[in-house]
Amino acid sequence: MPSSKSFRLDDFFAGWIGGASSVVVGHPLDTVKTRLQAGKGYKSLVHCVLTIYRKETAAGFFKGMSFPLVSITLYNSLVFGCFSNTQRFISRYRHGDARHPSTLLDLTLASALTGLVSVAVGAPVDLVKIRLQMQTQPMVTENLHLATGMSAVRLRPLAVGVHHHGPLQVISRVVQSEGLCGLYRGGGAMLLRDVPGYALYFIPYTLLCRKLSSEHTHSPQPFTICLAGGLAGSISWVTATPADVVKSRMQADAQMKYRGILHCILHSYNTEGLQVFFRGWSVNAIRGFPMSATMFLTYEMSLRFFRSLLDGDGAGQGPPGITHTHT
Repeated sequence: MPSSKSFRLDDFFAGWIGGASSVVVGHPLDTVKTRLQAGKGYKSLVHCVLTIYRKETAAGFFKGMSFPLVSITLYNSLVFGCFSNTQRFISRYRHGDARHPSTLLDLTLASALTGLVSVAVGAPVDLVKIRLQMQTQPMVTENLHLATGMSAVRLRPLAVGVHHHGPLQVISRVVQSEGLCGLYRGGGAMLLRDVPGYALYFIPYTLLCRKLSSEHTHSPQPFTICLAGGLAGSISWVTATPADVVKSRMQADAQMKYRGILHCILHSYNTEGLQVFFRGWSVNAIRGFPMSATMFLTYEMSLRFFRSLLDGDGAGQGPPGITHTHT
């Protein structure tokens, strides 16, 4: 019987679609968040947005998007597939039925394990993305004296640090200078962010969907999914901001100024005060809503589509998705 399965591949495929859609929606604000947390010279959220637009045009907000968009096929697929399958495995082990509604303890265990697994793939992805996002290309004028005696003005990039031409070059340079371990720079801070962060992501989403859904409804309605997903995203990202700041600073640190998590925390605190760990919290709150609403909606809709194909016409034929509701 399909309903007895505790492991399914369609969660991974639906997670890929949901993750890819969220990258497109959230990357511009993610760039702003990264610049605020790891950069200097930005007075506020608005100032950061205007500075990026004036110096780099609208394209500046999409720097580094190609790599996470491609790698999201693995990362978010892994996150949603791992959480959903772990959730069903725990329900089957503890309650004898993979379809049994997860308790708070079940959700916490599944979320924590998902956070641990996600860092293995997510740390290199985040490092490359942040290195590309931190690149700025201010232009300077250059006088050219042509053979005809006429002069012209050309704009050329002003080198600021090391310029990367793409994600593959970032990976190559990191491996050459720091070895394979360099790709996991900031991984410890990412663990501090993601283990509790995913608990504060999936648990509010699941509980809100259950609370807002009718007892007679097998699956949450699209509006409920968007609202619950958006609120869960904002809650998770706001609470994860301090750890996210440390992670971003360590990953953006190509000169290896920070020797470790504790050194990064102490150095940041001593030079910029306690408020530095809350940089970008407003961006996280804003971007967390549309990103997560889009992700959960496309995930759930894709999952329903896949299961209608695999399990028959009835949407309730297969095991439910994240919310684990009964018919």
